[in-house]
Amino acid sequence: MNQEPVQGLTHTFYRYPARFSPIFANAMIQAFTKPGDLVIDPFMGGGTTLVESAAMGRSAIGTDINSLAVFVAKVKTTPLTNDEIQSIKDWTKAVPDKLNLHRPPIRATEWIEQGYQKNLTGRRLWPIRKTLEFILYEIDTLTSQNARDFLKCTLLRTAQWALDCRSIIPSAKEFRYQFFVFIKEMLDGIIAYSKAVESQCQYNNVTPKIHCLQKSVHDLKNAVEIKEHDAPALILTSPPYPGVHVLYNRWQIQGRKETPVPYWIIGSADSKSESYYSLGSRKQPGLIRYYEELLSAFKSLAAISSSNTILVQMVAFSNPDWQMEKYLACLNEAGFEEIFFPYMAISSDNRLWRVIPNRKWYAAQHANIKSNQEVVLFHRLAR
Repeated sequence: MNQEPVQGLTHTFYRYPARFSPIFANAMIQAFTKPGDLVIDPFMGGGTTLVESAAMGRSAIGTDINSLAVFVAKVKTTPLTNDEIQSIKDWTKAVPDKLNLHRPPIRATEWIEQGYQKNLTGRRLWPIRKTLEFILYEIDTLTSQNARDFLKCTLLRTAQWALDCRSIIPSAKEFRYQFFVFIKEMLDGIIAYSKAVESQCQYNNVTPKIHCLQKSVHDLKNAVEIKEHDAPALILTSPPYPGVHVLYNRWQIQGRKETPVPYWIIGSADSKSESYYSLGSRKQPGLIRYYEELLSAFKSLAAISSSNTILVQMVAFSNPDWQMEKYLACLNEAGFEEIFFPYMAISSDNRLWRVIPNRKWYAAQHANIKSNQEVVLFHRLAR
């Protein structure tokens, strides 16, 4: 499987944890769908599946319980009008003079009181914090919600670049420079995405509908958006990995200091623990809750599938020797059967494995299957 950096269209808008390659998503969509079909991602994260689906003329529905994921996916799949693009360009010309750190602060009092600036303190961090406050204040002067969300997503990307897992924090000047670089780059991305969707409308005479829903996969079968379509041709997703530590809702500043800053930036409250987003704590004995939640999720997916639906998942395990067997058992109990495509396989077990470089949260190696590998699993309803 391709290991190149995530790039193209709107894929660079935010570095969502454990995302998969757009090239992989593109290949699966091409292999198992045709223009006008429905693709579903019940753990959509940053929306890679949805972006690629829309750009290829497929409708897509994505769900996630994380408001950060829903925000990012919506921005990445929402074309901007010419007027909105021009308003953003005009804004970028007017705002630099208003980001002078010698100006009186514009404190985000309510967010501060709720702890959303936690660990964003200290000599190196206060200039970044103050710059964030200035920019957020100026973003709210725009009349278009789409333009405001686009700029908030740009600020989110810049803040992640500056803060998350960084040992050296950039200066406020470097931060401002990078922010405006990202605006230009992301405008190019959203324009390219819009043109790709438009070309599909013209060439294949289809208008893809994209829905980003903040809800659990367990509730997917009851969603109004699901009932507007026939059964999905493809379910393409990457669920939380069993026993693997991934922070979906926090950044880490200067070491392991966690902060909910991204939710302040997008204006969405979050009071959930890490285990809420990962189907239970990775430390629970036997991962009992994880597999209970997983079984319920697969049953929900089975309820919206047809005999023609293909379920494709990319997943990894902290301890593959027993976790993978139990994972596959959940799929079987939910009504799915595994299918194999030998021409895709690169392993003796007839599955497609991919080594993940620089993934520090994986456990040590075990036998011939490393725990820093992801595997692609193919399933359909049992016949």
